[in-house]
Amino acid sequence: MSTRQIDIDLFNYSRRATVEVNVGGVTIGCTSPVRVQSMTNTSTMDTAGSVEQVLRIVEKGGELVRLTTQGNREAVNMGDIKAQLKARGCNVPLVADVHFNAAVADTAARYADKVRVNPGNYVDSARTFKHIDYTDEEYADELARLRERFVAFLNICKAEGRAVRVGVNHGSLSDRIMSRYGDTPSGVVESCMEFLRICRDEDFSNVVVSIKTSNTSMMVTTVRRLVRVMAEEGIAYPLHLGVTEAGDAEDGRIKSAVGIGALLADGIGDTLRVSLAEAPENEIPVARELAEYVALRKNAPAIEGTVATGFNYEEPVRRKTREFGIIGGSNVPVVVGGEVEDKDLTPDIAAGLVPLVTLENARDTRFIAVTYSDLTAENIAKIRQLKDIALVVSSQHVNAVGELRALVHRLMIEGIEAPVIVRRSYNEATVESLRIKAAADLGVLLIDGLADGLWLENPVGTAAQLNSIMFGILQATRARISKTEYIACPGCGRTMYDLQGTLARIKAATGHLKGLKIGVMGCIVNGPGEMADADYGYVGAARGKVSLYRQKECVEKNIPEDEAIERLLQLIESDRKQKKDD
Repeated sequence: MSTRQIDIDLFNYSRRATVEVNVGGVTIGCTSPVRVQSMTNTSTMDTAGSVEQVLRIVEKGGELVRLTTQGNREAVNMGDIKAQLKARGCNVPLVADVHFNAAVADTAARYADKVRVNPGNYVDSARTFKHIDYTDEEYADELARLRERFVAFLNICKAEGRAVRVGVNHGSLSDRIMSRYGDTPSGVVESCMEFLRICRDEDFSNVVVSIKTSNTSMMVTTVRRLVRVMAEEGIAYPLHLGVTEAGDAEDGRIKSAVGIGALLADGIGDTLRVSLAEAPENEIPVARELAEYVALRKNAPAIEGTVATGFNYEEPVRRKTREFGIIGGSNVPVVVGGEVEDKDLTPDIAAGLVPLVTLENARDTRFIAVTYSDLTAENIAKIRQLKDIALVVSSQHVNAVGELRALVHRLMIEGIEAPVIVRRSYNEATVESLRIKAAADLGVLLIDGLADGLWLENPVGTAAQLNSIMFGILQATRARISKTEYIACPGCGRTMYDLQGTLARIKAATGHLKGLKIGVMGCIVNGPGEMADADYGYVGAARGKVSLYRQKECVEKNIPEDEAIERLLQLIESDRKQKKDD
């Protein structure tokens, strides 16, 4: 798939051209900066609590705030919340989050500045994972029913001057889409495009679009596909970016920065949310630092690069390499770092023991330092003659991602199959900044299949902290699994239990189960769907009640919350014993 089909320059940064969307006086897309936002986790009927939380989000720099609207009363109460915020001198645009009830979206459009609707459950019933055989005529009838209902909603938005977000979640695709397209990127994109075509046909351009999933690689490649399809159909609505259920702490930040940063690197994305299972205001500094960091590439010196023949932007695969010891070939990507006592953070290769040489002194069986400017015809010929080597590539360019991409694509064009370790040296004052920027830079190289190892350096941070970041980036891209993965939602007004406390307890109880993916979901909106990507799921079913899932199958319903973690452990242990016996 040629990147030129969607006018993407892999090597030089520029924002994707879009129409301008107005949300309560805040513009999104076109020439506007990338906007950052968050979502409350209070009950929308708790006016005072919601107001205070919105104010905390805005104080941190949030430019839009979303609230859940389960029913008409929550939608109506957004008017009261907005009035109280205005009385406190806060005019931040409010976004209503609607699921399962199109009538609530109609009501919300009269009170909120923007209404988010989920194509998976706007007119389709809740996902049941049942296959339905539609004839072409029956499918067309379903689309006509969708069009009629959605046009009525758009007419209200036009009259009220409201914006709309068409927000697809991979975890809540409808049975109708799943039955026709399967659980595929094409299905995710088509779920979105059904609604966008109606917006285009109705001349309604005040639309923002999003596709989210907890799998960063799928999120990135599916959005890339959506951008191409939108361009082919003459649609240029702005995009909202986010990784759903990213989790908390370091893992949540790295996972979000990997997914969002990979798209921002190509100028894709006009507003974003970093979804953390923490207090909502904690999301804003992370989102802002990420957006501002990538924006620095805007005026970077131009990089001359050529896309390698066969590189598939929408379905990238790992570059073919020959093995050099444990590096390259079929080996998982390696970590080069400082030696530590913690065996879980021990690097594959100790940085201090790497016999790194320049091309001038290159010999067989060596680690050879290479920059893009080193790739002269003479040096390429020399590299081609060397046998057992690994190339340690680096860049100090403002757009290091672009230059490193250009370097590896040049190797691919020249048929050089030596494995590549990406060495990135930063000068960050905090580990927090380092993990965000390193994840944004290195994640996209792994998603594109261009790296066989990571080597991270920074004056601040212990060896254990730097190694943890590298292992975290590999885990976030699923290039290498070295620990338990938690697919944890950030929580909202629908959440049925103390999400942060529960996640901490589940982590403490299951952290030794390396390689497992465990979903911790506050409610059923995305819970059952995302369970298909997790090995086990812990999903809020009602106040004080939890349901347990094995992948997408609910195996225990409505367990008392104080028993649920122990029952989850019993389920995992029972399955492990059964597997061992088999």
